Amino acid sequence: MKTFRRNSPSVNAGSMADIAFLLLIFFLVTTTISADKGILRQLPEPCPVNENCIKPVSERNILRIMMNANNDILVNEDRIELLQLKDVIKKFIDNNGDASCKYCSGEGLFTASDRPTKAVISLSHHAETTYGDYVKVQDELTKAYYELRERYAKDKFNKSPSELTDDEIRILRKVYPFNLSEANIRGNN
Repeated sequence: MKTFRRNSPSVNAGSMADIAFLLLIFFLVTTTISADKGILRQLPEPCPVNENCIKPVSERNILRIMMNANNDILVNEDRIELLQLKDVIKKFIDNNGDASCKYCSGEGLFTASDRPTKAVISLSHHAETTYGDYVKVQDELTKAYYELRERYAKDKFNKSPSELTDDEIRILRKVYPFNLSEANIRGNN
């Protein structure tokens, strides 16, 4: 009697590695990796050893901005809207002790800073403040400084900020230094 041997079916797997490699390359090339978003800040230089780097700041030169758990913006404990914040910051920084501006009198949101180089923005937020709203406040801060620096560049150098040389940028940063103090508040604010 004749026996029939059946060969078991097989798949030619010789090109499987090539196909898997091509699929891997395809997915690597077509997939987008979301970039982390954050706030670009340069930290100050560390304090040299045996030197006191803590400088007293007059209360007059501090603008206190606080965000509470409800994402309300408080400037020296007075509530303001986000759209007002940039102008308030600009007036505080660039008034050179002039108490005639709307927000600079003792009865208003703040007193006038002595000059832009002495102005400090103190930004504090409650632990429950949303990140998105915190970034919006940081954006308004950055816009205020950018607009002040842009105006100074046009007045002093007759150039836009993108046309400035490195030396002119250093002068601009000395005239309007970005003095920011940040803190996280815990509590019932």
